[in-house]
Amino acid sequence: MLDVMCGRFAVDRDLDELAAIYGATPVDQVHWEPSWNLKPTQSIPVILESAAGEAEVVRRAAIARWSLTPIWSKTLATRFSTFNARIESVTEKASFKSSVKSRRAIVPAAGYYEWTTKAGIKQPHYIHLPEGEPLALAGLYSWWADPAAAKDTDTRWHLTVTMLTCDAVQTIADVHDREPVPLPADLWDDWLNPQVEGDQEFLGEAVQASLPIAARLIHHQVAPLKGDGSHLIEPTRT
Repeated sequence: MLDVMCGRFAVDRDLDELAAIYGATPVDQVHWEPSWNLKPTQSIPVILESAAGEAEVVRRAAIARWSLTPIWSKTLATRFSTFNARIESVTEKASFKSSVKSRRAIVPAAGYYEWTTKAGIKQPHYIHLPEGEPLALAGLYSWWADPAAAKDTDTRWHLTVTMLTCDAVQTIADVHDREPVPLPADLWDDWLNPQVEGDQEFLGEAVQASLPIAARLIHHQVAPLKGDGSHLIEPTRT
């Protein structure tokens, strides 16, 4: 079963800034504005490595649809939720297992939101690292070809992505029992490298490497998420 969590997150940098952080090349003629209220199926920035018809593999900062569509799907929208996937069992899922091998991505984030419920009222919390330190969240990507589009059109191919989740660390377990997997910088190269074949053991090692970062996560209550803007992550009085 897929785990539904981390349904909103924030990215406070543009594509050029993200490319500089990850040593990537921005995709040509793509404009993307920072957002503090990103939702599933919206366009989000991702970091990936692929040849994309070129002679060499290149690290790119690209824009993807947040909800992975496997290449064999007949439609872009899938029957089941695919914006998150449990890292412990993702290799068992038909939608994701081929991406684990060689189509892994980083989803850059400033932080993400989870909700608690008290007396029937849902309260959003913003989860992030101290001092505005960015998060590099583990993801998987897939290219989906629209069968209704002509083969020589630019709109035929859609880049889609999912976030991987694992058990939450103690510091945020009171908000949610799951969390995205924050990758340390020394793992970025292997994680993105399509020549490093991924399997369940590799994913487990990524979770272990993520624990020191996850242990530093902090959170605070925020107002209900309406609209967009940096004001959404400001703490509310409790």
